[in-house]
Amino acid sequence: MAAATAVVARQGNDQFRGVYSDTWEVSCVLDASNLADGAGETNTIAVPGVRLGDMVIGFSSSVDLAGITVTRYVSAAGVVSLRYQNESGGAVDLASATIRVIVGRMVD
Repeated sequence: MAAATAVVARQGNDQFRGVYSDTWEVSCVLDASNLADGAGETNTIAVPGVRLGDMVIGFSSSVDLAGITVTRYVSAAGVVSLRYQNESGGAVDLASATIRVIVGRMVD
């Protein structure tokens, strides 16, 4: 499991008024492990203020994911998790990448 480094987060809801009561724009550097075919790992990003029930509504990576699927979700208060799953048919070792996620909290 890799821990994200160089995390930068911006909180605010200026782009989604009326839909989300708050949003977080997060950028970090993540160096995922070498994954054999069929293997997966869950990596985490510390994002102060997010909580269970918030939605990860956007994700991007600066490198080609080479057949790896990424499931993203808020797994605990202050934590966004990224589940990397390799079903490509061979081992994949992604380069260190800049990851960007957007997290939203729905208006109650």
